[in-house]
Amino acid sequence: MDQAVLNLRSLILAGERYRQVVAGAIGLGTTESQALSYLAVNGSSGQSELARDLGLTSSALTALVDRLERQGVAERVRHPRDRRRTIVSLTERGRSVVEESHRWLAATLERVDPHDLELVSASLSVIAADLATRTSADRVDDWADATHALPA
Repeated sequence: MDQAVLNLRSLILAGERYRQVVAGAIGLGTTESQALSYLAVNGSSGQSELARDLGLTSSALTALVDRLERQGVAERVRHPRDRRRTIVSLTERGRSVVEESHRWLAATLERVDPHDLELVSASLSVIAADLATRTSADRVDDWADATHALPA
């Protein structure tokens, strides 16, 4: 188990570095890159949902979407049923950026034995879902009682 935890920690660090490199290569910050990944995985999103899921205030999210629009990778569109709301969607350029990063990730997964790929994919899904649950806004209080001296 200890080795698996170390490997997971290494994967998270490699993912963070990957985000930094990709963001720099496409001229975006890491938060903008994170928002693009979110939209790629979840599809178009309302601004309040996007803010909640990225852990941003509404004003920080507004500034983020402004930057994404200036870069031409995302746009605000009116909600089809509620004119008071806007939806954030990827633009054609945003989809191109996501497709290029998809190719990078696919190239990495090509190193996995094809017979193991289904198991690896299922395992990554379980891990991602559990980490998302453990770090969701309603679970953040779980960390409040923990000591601040926990190792990173």
